[in-house]
Amino acid sequence: MTVTPSRAEGEDAVVRAGGRGGSGPGAGGRRGSGPEAGGAGRGVSSAAEGSPGERTSGEGHGTEARTGSPVAVPGARVAPSETAPPAEVAPPTRGFLAKATLVTAVLSIAGALLGLGRDQALAHLFGAGTETDAFLVAWTVPEVAATLLIEDGMAFVLVPAFSLAVARRARGTGADPVRALVASTLPRLALAFVAVAALLMAGAPYLVAALAPGLPDPALAVDCTRLTATCVLSFGLAGYCSAALRAHRRFLAPAAIYVAYNTGIITAMFVLGDRWGVRSAAVGVAVGGCLMVAAQAPSLARQLFGRRRSAPEPEAAADATTAAAQGPSPLDGPEVTKAPQATEVADSPAPSMKHSVELALIAPVLMFALCRQSQVLIERFLASTLPSGAISHLNYAQKVAQIPMTLSLMLCTVTFPVLAQALAEGDTERARTRVERDVAVASCMVLLGAAAVFACAPQIIQLLFQRGAFTAQDTAATATVMRVYSVGLLGHTLVGALVRTYFSAGRPTWYPLAAMAAGIVATSWIGAGTVDAWGVRGIAAANAIGITVTAALLLSGMGERRSVPIRTRRVVHELSKPVRAAVCAAVAGAFCASRVDSPELALAAGGLTVTVVYVLLLRVLGVKAVAPAFRTALRSVTRRLPHVRFR
Repeated sequence: MTVTPSRAEGEDAVVRAGGRGGSGPGAGGRRGSGPEAGGAGRGVSSAAEGSPGERTSGEGHGTEARTGSPVAVPGARVAPSETAPPAEVAPPTRGFLAKATLVTAVLSIAGALLGLGRDQALAHLFGAGTETDAFLVAWTVPEVAATLLIEDGMAFVLVPAFSLAVARRARGTGADPVRALVASTLPRLALAFVAVAALLMAGAPYLVAALAPGLPDPALAVDCTRLTATCVLSFGLAGYCSAALRAHRRFLAPAAIYVAYNTGIITAMFVLGDRWGVRSAAVGVAVGGCLMVAAQAPSLARQLFGRRRSAPEPEAAADATTAAAQGPSPLDGPEVTKAPQATEVADSPAPSMKHSVELALIAPVLMFALCRQSQVLIERFLASTLPSGAISHLNYAQKVAQIPMTLSLMLCTVTFPVLAQALAEGDTERARTRVERDVAVASCMVLLGAAAVFACAPQIIQLLFQRGAFTAQDTAATATVMRVYSVGLLGHTLVGALVRTYFSAGRPTWYPLAAMAAGIVATSWIGAGTVDAWGVRGIAAANAIGITVTAALLLSGMGERRSVPIRTRRVVHELSKPVRAAVCAAVAGAFCASRVDSPELALAAGGLTVTVVYVLLLRVLGVKAVAPAFRTALRSVTRRLPHVRFR
């Protein structure tokens, strides 16, 4: 199976704007980078130096291909040349990435809210007991499949592969490289997904026995596992579509998949719950997976078979200068720059999509994703020996606690293609700046959420779940676990942000797997040693410590040989500031929330206190990562709102 082009082939095939010495400060805003300055700081100035999306030309042209030929970049004055390359995908501006992040944020929040609604419906209809424990063991299958096939895993392999294919397509060479990549990979992957799904269905009894040997009702878990096993095929196809669309800079459909998924589960539970019990939730998983594919298939079909644009849109043609300054819409995809017809050269045959690294590149990615997801398997294995409802308490607490992590990591989802492109071009400085800013912004965001979760955990769980079969005792147990989970949220976010850099370089590396394995060993030993004395709290503490160990190892291992050589000491020093602010904000928020009887008012008081204290301390400590990002997003949205088109 061939899905990821080799680094050497990519360097020969892709036309670059700027050389290896491109200026790092070109990556500005929350997620993106403007056009980089070529040579020793000459040429097109960074978008970070002006308003979002602006490009200004410097004294020299500075945007050259590796051969020295000038490349047409929007906003850059390029002298006509007999050898100008025909086309290139323009580097995304920070305004583009801010709008793309906003689109992803809105739909991610909608998906997260529907996920909460799904868990609320599960708690309301079936409580926290034997039935829900059985379903949550079967829920392990879609959780692992989502990690391997959508969120991490295959995305680390497919996004760089499609990014290179899109760049080759922009050059206007003979055969369509994107279609060639799809034709060579999709049939084989689909066949593998079908085989794995069938194997899980046949081996469901053995899988349940291995995952939860102390489960009171294993037969129910087996039935649910066979239903949820269908998601291996649907999630695999959904993840494939998401990777292809993000490489084309289409973020609307990929961000909507969890809206469709959770809608299917909620609908199935309410329609079939009275007749089929908790099995209805497993049916919903199967239906929701199909909806994830259906939400993206039309958009991907347009990218593969629709008419390619070789000229600007009508409104862009009317005012080319304004369009170039504003940058492309995140819903419209990449901006393609075409050189004048008189100076175009004959198309050369597209390079082969073959590459020299196949299993050696894919194996560490999938093994890492599987190893990371094994934290959940360890938790449920240990909790299966505790009283009924322990697995459910862990599940509800984890789902709510990880919402801040999910929202903060959507920044890295948007910039992953940008990082992959920078590394493929050999622009280490731009990649380093991108990674450091992503880590700073994502950490500030997740720590605010972690402080709020810790301060207001009892009120959040009471308002979300305490109704129907979910009792006050369930609320107290779940809130305690959620507070412990919140301690590890920074570690989860750092792992999600940093591991992308290891797998974006186009060469195999086993270091992330080794770091994750060390964290898993810590989780296993600590969990096994504390489960008898502390119960579910010990399991949650083991999770938090284990993922923090992995994050520390990934951060310390960043270097040119394995990943991107970031300034580790500087990053750690900057991270210590929001950590201190979050601890103080969490304590202050918990104190204020405990002084109010009404859960609604207590949540409002605690949340407001956390936000005010956290923001003030960030200003006092001199943290500047978040404010410019939000200003960039706001300005770019207000300036470009009339130009946004939904497709």
